[in-house]
Amino acid sequence: MALCLAAFTTSHAQDATDTQSGWATLFNGKDLSGWHGQPHFDPYKLAEMSDEERASKIEEWTADAKSHWSVENGELVNDGHGAYLTTDEGYSDYELKLEYRTVAKADSGIYLKGTPQVQIWDTTDEGKFNLGANLGSGALWNNSPGAAGKDPLVLADKPFGEWNTVHVIQVGSRTSVWLNGKQTVDHAIMENYWRRGEPLPASGPIQLQTHGGEIRWRNIQVRQLDTDEANDILASKHNDDFISVFDGKTLEGWIGAVADYEVTEDGSIQCQKGRGGNLLTEKEYGDFSVRLRFRLPERGNNGLAIRAPKEGNPAYAAMTELQVLDNDHPAYAKLDERQYHGSAYGMAAAKRGYLRPVGEWNFQQVTVIGPTIRVELNGNVILDTDVSKIDDYMAGSAHPGKTRTSGHFGFAGHNDPVEFKDISIREEN
Repeated sequence: MALCLAAFTTSHAQDATDTQSGWATLFNGKDLSGWHGQPHFDPYKLAEMSDEERASKIEEWTADAKSHWSVENGELVNDGHGAYLTTDEGYSDYELKLEYRTVAKADSGIYLKGTPQVQIWDTTDEGKFNLGANLGSGALWNNSPGAAGKDPLVLADKPFGEWNTVHVIQVGSRTSVWLNGKQTVDHAIMENYWRRGEPLPASGPIQLQTHGGEIRWRNIQVRQLDTDEANDILASKHNDDFISVFDGKTLEGWIGAVADYEVTEDGSIQCQKGRGGNLLTEKEYGDFSVRLRFRLPERGNNGLAIRAPKEGNPAYAAMTELQVLDNDHPAYAKLDERQYHGSAYGMAAAKRGYLRPVGEWNFQQVTVIGPTIRVELNGNVILDTDVSKIDDYMAGSAHPGKTRTSGHFGFAGHNDPVEFKDISIREEN
């Protein structure tokens, strides 16, 4: 399950939000209201503590932070030591802007969702050139070597004594960073330092790191993204060569249970309530990626048919059926882990906790290359599997279709009015 790192304190003393622009000021320029202390500490372990133990830890860390953090002339000042300053609130999809100024030999960073980090270097420190300091600040230093975002796209740091501006947009684990107006990270997956192989926590705090030298911060603002804006950001990136397979008006180009689906007034494909069956593309695909938006009703259940034949149950006859499911409905509390949303049905379990609330649109991309399937939901990779290596099946049921190398894409309806729109496919040749 995904971790939501909500506020662990009861402070609500942040400055008011500018309701017109949506920006909220995180630092009021006067005191540490809205912040607490927390060092480099595994947030999963913190969440597992009892309320009393957690409160005691945060009280201890906050006392330490107050001895190393101060406010001078409307600036947050840290002496290079102590617990990191941590927002009381957690954030999911958001935009962050701030300014910082540091000194020689200092090494700092910005933790996002409680996870390290957007790196801040002394780019002149030759002793850290082997770590990448000479490449510049503003990248996701804790990403794996060679991974997107690990190193900055450009060197954008200003000289000591000048203020640097940082701009971050994060949707799920997808992260973009600009330093002094120059993009240093372009929509890269920020890796989960605490749980390698898992997405970032669904929600978490922003932390200002302390590490060996004075650093000053000011003009710290955050804007939470609504669902449509977050989905639009995901849809706008890396979208070359995707071709729409649904015109938003008719089911032209689709075959199968056409009579059991309808096109809604807002331009989505919807399985009719109480009906089902497989709605498939006329065209067959081998290796491909598909992007779409979907909206679940309460208790909603559907599926994505991957390399499906014209007939048969996609869960077994196709390469797989990827579940589309209202995971949190009580009716599904006791399912096999391989039956929840994003899972390759009966074969491989997806990570849970990344669906948007029922009634809101989700954005999902599925990439199928050979026997591998990767599912990215709302900016989080929830499944990355090779079905050719799976030999343990739910209830011992065989999946003869998993070796298929081509087939139709489509929807496997199960009587619920699940909606799909903005459906596009790119062939991966």
